[in-house]
Amino acid sequence: MTELTKVELNEYRSKLREIQARIKGDVRDLTEETLGSDKSESRTPTHPAELGSEAYEQDFSLSLIRNEEEVLAEVALALKKIDAGTFGQCERCLEEGKTAKKALIPKARLKAIPWAKNCVECERKREMNH
Repeated sequence: MTELTKVELNEYRSKLREIQARIKGDVRDLTEETLGSDKSESRTPTHPAELGSEAYEQDFSLSLIRNEEEVLAEVALALKKIDAGTFGQCERCLEEGKTAKKALIPKARLKAIPWAKNCVECERKREMNH
């Protein structure tokens, strides 16, 4: 594992900003669709079975919004780490006392999940404890 170059960091910054913009749009659209106040179209169910379906759909949409907002927070943190010079370092490895050079998240993982906080091994450990 090697440290990231300035060019790579700029590429990750661009990718994270693109992801951030897309997710913000998705959250806005989902929120408007779920909680929108379009009075022209009646949203009141006419049958008891429709009440349950509408409640389920709204709960599902709200859950998606929460998940997307969590990813947005992770993306914002990753962007701050780029600015701070700590992007690509495994938080858990650092907590365990490894040096910054030994706590690097593999580039393949960062390409797949650019907001990753932990290396694969540490993420497995974290998930097993939850």
